[in-house]
Amino acid sequence: MKKVILAAALLASTAGMAQRFEENRSKFEQLGTLLPTPNTYRTASGAPGHDYWQQRADYDMQIELNDEKQQITGTETITYFNNSPDELGYLWLQLEQNIFDKNSTANLTKTSAMEEKVSMYQLGFMTLEQFDGGYKIKYVKDKAGNALKYTVNGTMMRIDLPHALKSKGSFSFSIAWSYNIHDHNKLAGAPGNGRMGYEYFAKDNNYLYEIAQFFPRMAVYDDVYGWQHKQFLGNGEFTLPFGNYKASITVPADHILGATGVLQNPNEVLTATQISRLQKAKTAKTPVVIVTQEEAEANEKDKSTTKKTWKFAAQNVRDFAFATSRKFIWDAMQITQDGKPVMCMSYYPKEGNPLWGKYSTQAVAHTIRTYSKRTVSYPYPVAISVHGPVGGMEYPMICFNGGRPEADGTYSEQTKYGLISVIIHEVGHNFFPMIINSDERQWTWMDEGLNTFCQYLSEQEWQREYPSRRGEAYKIVPYMSMEQSKLEPIMTNSEQVSQLGNNAYAKPSTALNILRETILGRDLFDYAFKQYATRWAFKSPQPADFFRTMEDASGVDLDWFWRGWFYGTEPVDIALEDVKAFNADTQNPEKENPISKAQANEQKTISQIRNEKDIQKTLVDENPELKDFYNSYDRYAVTPQSKSRYEQYQASLSDEEKKLLASGENFYSLKLKNNGGLVMPVILKLDFEDGTNEIVRIPAEIWRMNNKEVSKVIHTSKKVVQFTLDPFQETADIDTDNNAFPSKAAPTRFQLFKQQNRRPANPMQEAQQTQGGQPSNR
Repeated sequence: MKKVILAAALLASTAGMAQRFEENRSKFEQLGTLLPTPNTYRTASGAPGHDYWQQRADYDMQIELNDEKQQITGTETITYFNNSPDELGYLWLQLEQNIFDKNSTANLTKTSAMEEKVSMYQLGFMTLEQFDGGYKIKYVKDKAGNALKYTVNGTMMRIDLPHALKSKGSFSFSIAWSYNIHDHNKLAGAPGNGRMGYEYFAKDNNYLYEIAQFFPRMAVYDDVYGWQHKQFLGNGEFTLPFGNYKASITVPADHILGATGVLQNPNEVLTATQISRLQKAKTAKTPVVIVTQEEAEANEKDKSTTKKTWKFAAQNVRDFAFATSRKFIWDAMQITQDGKPVMCMSYYPKEGNPLWGKYSTQAVAHTIRTYSKRTVSYPYPVAISVHGPVGGMEYPMICFNGGRPEADGTYSEQTKYGLISVIIHEVGHNFFPMIINSDERQWTWMDEGLNTFCQYLSEQEWQREYPSRRGEAYKIVPYMSMEQSKLEPIMTNSEQVSQLGNNAYAKPSTALNILRETILGRDLFDYAFKQYATRWAFKSPQPADFFRTMEDASGVDLDWFWRGWFYGTEPVDIALEDVKAFNADTQNPEKENPISKAQANEQKTISQIRNEKDIQKTLVDENPELKDFYNSYDRYAVTPQSKSRYEQYQASLSDEEKKLLASGENFYSLKLKNNGGLVMPVILKLDFEDGTNEIVRIPAEIWRMNNKEVSKVIHTSKKVVQFTLDPFQETADIDTDNNAFPSKAAPTRFQLFKQQNRRPANPMQEAQQTQGGQPSNR
């Protein structure tokens, strides 16, 4: 422990400060030109401006599914409303089914390599080459039935208008089209496959269809990009305008069908029993089964030769999807969200039970409640989860989810929580981007990242210590520990991201959790985040609108945070390089001299220790005449002169200064080094010698004058025996070995293993085997 005499600190020179400012300018300077200039459409506060506008498109569709040929045919009438201040000479539509054309840009540019062992997934492109995919456009006509000139460019189609569509005008036109539905499992690995398709069940010779991106849809025209007509290459999802939908869907008469919107003709397509059960579901506390497993199994056996047409209507949505099969079990439970009824429902084949009957609809309802609390109140009357071949995909009011138990009805813990999590995630997409309508084709993180963050919060409200896959800071460490050359900024276009899961889901959701827990605190963050959702509900925000709103509503300058986490790839690695301990020197010789003497006696070198043994007599010992005053002088003795000097020093001190000297405070000078480059707050745990501890939180601005290394003095009334950086693993620090002073080894373990040739039983199966239980029959 060193002694320090209190004195006035010297200010750094102006030249030195200027040099440090220049070095740190890039870390803490404002985003400036990285963000677009505010205007009357999008303000500097992040709110929509007074001139904000967006287009609208209404659809009236007649769809038929051919269960024999696995084909969709349809006609649609689109009424497009030009709310922009511009005249439009043509319209752009999206044709996402064209990604399944063997000559699509997505397929031709998909990279691959041959190895000695090649998975069927890797060879998915071969199946695509044999599949007759993509739209067959029969006609495009105006309202009067006149043919309209159109040009198909990959997954986009331009319709040339006979006359310019003026501002505040509208234009109606019709399209007839068809396409072949792909076998989801056979096209594994093909771009865009994971979003829709059918599953064939050979055991009962039936199909389950999850149908989406099935109709030509209007592209977005906005104040940022004009027409958003980037090609669909598989990753960048969909940018769509809001509108009202009517859809008549014809399927085999024995199918059960769920879709975006509200069923308009229940008496024509449902039995009296099913209608009665739906009525019961409106007041039920747990899901009511509308179509039972026994009824679904009976339905699988005979294929109807007649048809039914299901009619749906949806207001103010940006898309439409449906699922249909004679295999569907159907359950429902209505909840009330902020005074409005929401019918939460699930559709699933028997292969999904018992997991789906137990958890799906409950997870739907839980998501609606928890997301509404943090964003905006769920505005739609329906929320649906469907089980089929698609692992996880979202559309307004309906989503497709994987997660299936073993054939005997048992399942692993991973399967259980994977199912609950994917349902929360996909239902959560109703909020991002189905309501807060971000541009997915450009910025995947704005829907996936924000949604994954809300998913994490919702999972934690499902049960305590829920095993969330993403959200906690320490879980992003493996990704951020990778070589810089393998990383891209979050602010990378969807189709250019090599690690979409880490970059668009995990890192932004983790960043937001850190922003909530460590930077802003829950109160400031939750208010600002809800403000963003409220401002941009049923509108189309850009990244700058999110960044600016979070700062505007929280009152905190976060440009350094956006710059580091969203525009950069540097990791967090803050090291506690050194700690020096000090006490205030009271200058009282009666108190300080004995301490100094004891320290001097303790600090003997190895040579001094050995010399006491090896050197029996020194020259001075043998020749006493060589001694003088200093041979008997005690530098630690208390003298009248030292007492007088102390009395004079005491007389010069104020009462406050005397109190400080008498307090016995311990001063610690910490040297902190930023090895990773990403500036973050410094969180320190101080363990005291009496067994207690204290947490010290220092904002990230500590790095504003020098982002490479800083010193910080901390004073305590008790002695510190251990300093620990980031004790709660909340900053995503990639190297915790340099986080403690004195340093301490992290305990670890290793496991010996032998290669297993068979898949081990899940714990539920093992329990059944132990207890002599019988497998579940389905």
